[in-house]
Amino acid sequence: MAAGSAPTVARPKARLWDAPTRIVHWALVALIGFSWWSAEAGRMEWHRWAGYAVLGLIVFRLIWGVVGSASARFSGFVPSLADTIAYAKTLPIRTRSEHAGHNPLGAWSVVAMLAAISGQVITGLFSVDIDGLESGPLSDRVSFEIGRQFAEWHQWIFSVIQILVLLHLAAVAFYLLYKRTNLIAPMLTGRRAFASDPALSFAPLWRAILVAVFAAAITWWVMGGLRL
Repeated sequence: MAAGSAPTVARPKARLWDAPTRIVHWALVALIGFSWWSAEAGRMEWHRWAGYAVLGLIVFRLIWGVVGSASARFSGFVPSLADTIAYAKTLPIRTRSEHAGHNPLGAWSVVAMLAAISGQVITGLFSVDIDGLESGPLSDRVSFEIGRQFAEWHQWIFSVIQILVLLHLAAVAFYLLYKRTNLIAPMLTGRRAFASDPALSFAPLWRAILVAVFAAAITWWVMGGLRL
């Protein structure tokens, strides 16, 4: 250490993201990319199954946002407008983020992404293609014209998702290069360095398994056209 320089203070790594949250995050990344490719390649059977997988993940994440670990719960990270504005004013300050979870802007981006992906899945369930050969499992609940309208919404919402993904990537780069905060590593390892341990509470594994089974059952029911 050079003379006169301040000693480096060790920043302990603490648990931040649980395994279910990380698995859902990266699985959605992979499946959304695969869904886009399968549709472009005309592999509609693969596209349909990818959509069902996304549906299961979304159902799981929405439930996990209520009964899951502290950092995954919506009640813990959906901010007020005042908090969002106050945080936005701190963006020019080049300091590390110390939020034990999503910062206010990041929280709203998660809400927007979940809403867009949910809309993408729902519209896909009711969609009908132009020749009526490919359709979602709930398309028999609507007329052909409305099914075609759902198909148009399905394509439009994907454009929204693409914009949200680009904004998300830009935010990750901004925090890494300017705010000196790596947002990717914690979503891989589940841990992040903090000035002090935030001591978050984490849900037990049995609860994640129970929610996963329920999400799978709901997805299977939807795949069958909501028929018992």
